[in-house]
Amino acid sequence: MPPPSPSRWLNSHRPLAGPYLHLAIALGAGNGLLLIAQLWLVAKVLDGVIVAGTGLAEARHWLWSLLGLYLVRAALSWLAERAAFRGAARVKLALRDRVFRHIQALGPAYLAAERSGAMVESLVKGIEDLEPYYARFIPAMALTALIPTAILVVIFPLDWLSGLVLVLTAPLVPLFMILIGKGAETLNRRQWRGLARMGGHFLDVIQGLPTLKVFNASGREAETMARVSEDYRHSTMGILKVAFLSSAALELIASLSIAILAVLIGFRLYQLDLPLPADLGVPQIGFFAGFFVLLLAPEFFLPLRNLGTHYHGRMEAIAAAERLMEVLETPLPPGSAGTLTLPAGAPLHLRIEEVHYAYAPGRSALSGLSCELRPGERVALVGASGAGKTTVVKLLLAFLRPHAGRILVDGLDLATIDPADWRRHLAWVPQNARLFRGTLLDNIRLGAPHADLAAVRAAAHQARAAEFIEALPDGYHSLVGEQGVGLSGGQIQRVALARAFLRDAPLVILDEPTASLDPASEVLVQEGIDDLARGRTLLVIAHRLRTVCGADRILVLDSGLVVQEGNHASLMAAGGPYRDMVAAHGEGP
Repeated sequence: MPPPSPSRWLNSHRPLAGPYLHLAIALGAGNGLLLIAQLWLVAKVLDGVIVAGTGLAEARHWLWSLLGLYLVRAALSWLAERAAFRGAARVKLALRDRVFRHIQALGPAYLAAERSGAMVESLVKGIEDLEPYYARFIPAMALTALIPTAILVVIFPLDWLSGLVLVLTAPLVPLFMILIGKGAETLNRRQWRGLARMGGHFLDVIQGLPTLKVFNASGREAETMARVSEDYRHSTMGILKVAFLSSAALELIASLSIAILAVLIGFRLYQLDLPLPADLGVPQIGFFAGFFVLLLAPEFFLPLRNLGTHYHGRMEAIAAAERLMEVLETPLPPGSAGTLTLPAGAPLHLRIEEVHYAYAPGRSALSGLSCELRPGERVALVGASGAGKTTVVKLLLAFLRPHAGRILVDGLDLATIDPADWRRHLAWVPQNARLFRGTLLDNIRLGAPHADLAAVRAAAHQARAAEFIEALPDGYHSLVGEQGVGLSGGQIQRVALARAFLRDAPLVILDEPTASLDPASEVLVQEGIDDLARGRTLLVIAHRLRTVCGADRILVLDSGLVVQEGNHASLMAAGGPYRDMVAAHGEGP
């Protein structure tokens, strides 16, 4: 089945607003009916005072009624606005949650192929652009059908000729709106894609600013951003020209229609002959009826003009919906809906059986990999860059799913296990650990948010991080910047190790944790790793001899296959790729 159009996709999410959109439309319709009553009172007062000679004292009760209607209509308008925005907020909240959860389910592999700036643009501005559609356009579209119909019902018994003029001229408004709006819609979609590209490029420039500064490329990038911004300004002005053209056309049609009504009513008030066939039986009209019809005529076109004004919001929403649909229609990795759970604290026995994985046709990462990790065992995975080590880690973290073969956890296929439950049984220390803006306490408690301060301190001591943390003025409550700004690489790695100690998971995966550290920091981190390995299954991705020589088993990968297996002494004695790799790093036997 082909995917729905963006317009149908937007309409399919209207139920997420709950009763609020219906309430906003009902309040708007009630406001329109009260407007008709208000104009009737205005015509009645002026007819009595000007034509019938009624004094203002006698018309006082009508004036008080007018004041009451003004106040009631103001309250209804305020309530309608509140209800419309509450409904739009519910839609935005539900869609943002859905898109975010879908991106989570797609995993890091999907995000790695997307520009972060464009993704942020979709999640933030893209969903915010839906608000005018639900809060403004949908109520305006409903009121366009209700209020003009109610006005025609009032006008036709008073003067069928005026009603006929309105019926004949009203279709011209949506006709011109559609004709002009189609071109604006195409421009707006192109504009939204340009904004997403500009946002993505700008975020990339900000993130890479130190590199650009070092290579004296910041000036060139500033010129590029200026050129892109100028192009965006020109395209925005082009869209505004079309929007102003649409507004001018709508105002012209409404003004001509009202002018025709004024001429027809004026001729008959002065009892002049109209240039119309005599057999039409054109009725005469009094001051009250004529004035009331003239007051109603602008209000007849007002909902149509409002719809034209909010049509731009619809175009922005459609442009944003295209991108959101693209994200939501991206298929989830196979087997990402596992539901089985594992018993807490149980030792894990992992077996990888004939696993194949390719990032793209012709880019095979694993080609039938088979190995196992026994409970309580310390296994090192080594190999040249591109051998498949990182892919194994992503598979074990359930970020990727094998294209063929399977990964067994205590005899259960990993694809059948709930990913959230599986990740509760493991801890991960990557090569470049990520710290988030906040306190060191919060960063260590990332995987165990309810741990008390005593447990955090114990984990920090085990990770050799307590010394530098407790030397800080605020200790564990010290603030760190995004990505650990303010800490050295070794300190960040020790905080990440403390996070793994506190998690107390049976399986720990270390992805080259000492690759970028100085010798002193490497010694401290390695001591923490040695403590972490006790009583746990440990998988270490590493190049350095100090990291792998103490492993129970070393698996040597080449082109996605295990080509050697054994401990450090046996592999050095056997020769082959492992010994060559050690010699290449200057760490010969």
